Amino acid sequence: MRTNFSSGSIWESQVGYSRAVKVGNIIEVAGTTAMDGDQLVGKDDLYAQTVFIFKKIETVLREAGASMKDVVRTRMFVTDIKNWEEAGKAHALFFSNIQPAATLIQISKLISDDLLIEIEVTAILPG
Repeated sequence: MRTNFSSGSIWESQVGYSRAVKVGNIIEVAGTTAMDGDQLVGKDDLYAQTVFIFKKIETVLREAGASMKDVVRTRMFVTDIKNWEEAGKAHALFFSNIQPAATLIQISKLISDDLLIEIEVTAILPG
């Protein structure tokens, strides 16, 4: 059984994606940025953007019947790898005891120059 979860973003219908998709006990959360509606959270602050994103991800996981402890994989895409420690510090804030498999990759650009990071996660519910 498949369930799609929406954030209400206009981009979801325009582009044709869901904030998250749950199939069976697997939840895939789409690339998530630090946009709160049409407002950017944490301009020029990678740590603040990362924390905000993980809070957004935590919210959709709850809607899907999961929590951060169910996350088995994170993928973080940053626009400047020199600042990896800020992303890592925020990651540890949520996952220091969970320790999912994690990837941190530098990319050349996101959809807006003000976005410093985009994050995806995979969660698996027990059972």
